[in-house]
Amino acid sequence: MKREILVREAMRTKILTCSPSDTVQEVAKKMRKNRVGSSVVMSKGKPVGILTESDILEKVVAEGRDASRTKVEEVMSTPLLTIDPYTAIEDAMKVMSKHNVRRLPVVEKGKLIGIITEKDLFRISPTLIEMSKEWSLIEGGIPAPSTQVSISGKCEGCGRLSTDLREVDGRFLCEDCREG
Repeated sequence: MKREILVREAMRTKILTCSPSDTVQEVAKKMRKNRVGSSVVMSKGKPVGILTESDILEKVVAEGRDASRTKVEEVMSTPLLTIDPYTAIEDAMKVMSKHNVRRLPVVEKGKLIGIITEKDLFRISPTLIEMSKEWSLIEGGIPAPSTQVSISGKCEGCGRLSTDLREVDGRFLCEDCREG
């Protein structure tokens, strides 16, 4: 059976929240202080929207609105897209990609319990890659394809400059040296 990483294992539980009646300026200051890109908007203990850096930039700054007078409820993203903590990380990635969002509040039984962001997913991606490789070996005995990164520079085999150096046995080689 394949072991999946669940949203609850990668989410952050420290969540910045705000009220629909807060001003954008107040919330933006809290976002800066807490070094986060969003604040979940709560009303009567329930998440009802999210205010993101993009909302502030596109709906306040670019429109010439006064952030000290603009209420969060006027510019927040709503309806709020949320995810269950027992959802597989891969499925969370698909949801984020499909809906073009960078963060998903995590809700369990109507209660906000965390948030998962692109940064969280990026942080655990090496673990996902390793798990994929291990399962490929266990299930089929065939190694999973490795992730290749191209680098520009001087080939350690022939000394020529290349825009397609790849690591082979600890050395960065051009295409000619890799094939020959």
